Amino acid sequence: MQREDSHSAFSATLAPLRNHAFRSIWTATQVSSLGSLVQTTAISWLMATNSSSDLMVALVQASSTVPAFLLSILAGAVADSFSRRGVLLAGHCLTAFASMTLAISVGLGFVSPWLILGLGLLAGCGFALNDPARHASVGDILEKRDLPAAVTLMSLGYNIERSLGPALGGVILAFFGPLAAFVLAALSDLVPLAAVFRSKWQVGASPLPREPIITAIRDGVRFTGLSSEIRAAIARGTLFGLASISILALLPLFVRDHLEGGPIAYGILLAAFGMGAFTAGLSSGYLRRIVSQERLIGSASVGCALCCLSLPLTSSLDLAAVALALGGAGWLLTWTGIDVCIQLASPRWVAGRSLSIYYALSYGGMAAGSWIWGTIAQNYSLTFALESAAGALAVLAAVALVLPIRLWEEWDQEVTEFIPPSLALKLKPRSGPIVIKIDYVVAEQDLDAFLDCMRDRRRVLSRAGARNWTLQHNLQNPSLWAETFRTPTWMDYLRLNHRLTAGDKMVGERLLNLHDGERFPQTTLTIERLTTSPRRAERPASFMSRR
Repeated sequence: MQREDSHSAFSATLAPLRNHAFRSIWTATQVSSLGSLVQTTAISWLMATNSSSDLMVALVQASSTVPAFLLSILAGAVADSFSRRGVLLAGHCLTAFASMTLAISVGLGFVSPWLILGLGLLAGCGFALNDPARHASVGDILEKRDLPAAVTLMSLGYNIERSLGPALGGVILAFFGPLAAFVLAALSDLVPLAAVFRSKWQVGASPLPREPIITAIRDGVRFTGLSSEIRAAIARGTLFGLASISILALLPLFVRDHLEGGPIAYGILLAAFGMGAFTAGLSSGYLRRIVSQERLIGSASVGCALCCLSLPLTSSLDLAAVALALGGAGWLLTWTGIDVCIQLASPRWVAGRSLSIYYALSYGGMAAGSWIWGTIAQNYSLTFALESAAGALAVLAAVALVLPIRLWEEWDQEVTEFIPPSLALKLKPRSGPIVIKIDYVVAEQDLDAFLDCMRDRRRVLSRAGARNWTLQHNLQNPSLWAETFRTPTWMDYLRLNHRLTAGDKMVGERLLNLHDGERFPQTTLTIERLTTSPRRAERPASFMSRR
């Protein structure tokens, strides 16, 4: 029976590959990731051999994560507002340009630490533009039931390359030099560009005009801030990135100073890290069946802590590889769990933005961690930096008691059709503010359930765009209650209703069941008007529509 469960979990993990577009882009991404890891290995070792500063070596990791921190939220708004396929093409073009420039610079002999970091930043900008669109597109290409497997496959694919890329990079560095590594990386970046160009998939078009970018960013931040499950997942991801990046940021120093090894030893240890992640990815479905989600994430943090703690205690390459494999397993289990949680908790209209906020803060944590652990290693010692990181990861395992996250839960985030109400006045899209009032009759025995439901109602409407939500109790007739909220314009009111998912509307159905009146709850729409300076274009001072 255990063997059948393992086989079933493995088959489910591979199910998304039956989709042609996903398979094509996923395969091309593996080629690009292989080249990127070869390039990262070459850059890290080139920096370690051309710079005497431990901080500059650690900043190699930061150079690729700082752009994601600074640009991801903007990139998420772009991914939700424009064609995600077009955004993918633009991001891959920028990354390919940076890789080609680096290869040409090395070929011409123009190599300096700041040039390496600068081109790393440029490539990071391409990645920051590409990443939210790529992850959000998974929900466009695949059915919802395949999302967890798709996210696991994406992490698995990257960690397969993590197992091969660094070792290949070490061999290329040792036998052919850095130029060959950079040329290979530049060519590999063209493969996903071609795959996205050839692949097409259907995306549901919104009946409303595109939001301004600033408004889209504001709405994405509001939705994320009001979603408790997403907030907890982002906080945990940021803290984990801050602490766990110490493994990768300090690994070149560990190989150079502690093991006194070369590029091949560095590649072997990175390959061990990738193999640990790959093994954990293959068994993740089975592990989540037998272990609770919080315990699995907590154990993953402990595994990374043991990795950091073990490295300074050994001078054996074999034992260091075992420690790195344990750290790689913890790395993958944590990131895939958090990523899936945010994917399933985000409706399609805001998926790119919620994911981008997550990436911005988690990559920001990794960029800050790279600087922090590099500074500690330079001012104190490598051993002290790794031991401090181990302590931070151990504390993070206990944070689950304060910030629990729900993983792999099915949220119904499909948007439903909305038919605008008929109005007695023709409005412009920018007409407003619009005031919405809904009247309820609530029996005394249903009052507690009604108030509990209204708490959910406030969260649902506020994160979709409602402003100034209030609940009013009639002083003269205690059975009457009124829910009111505002939207800045008529277009914002339409957007709010188009954003409500089937899961959100279940809250409205619960309220309908608690309504004790003979008629349905009455909705009144009004528009606010100033009496001091009426608009000439619209004659009536106010209007009212009931439905």
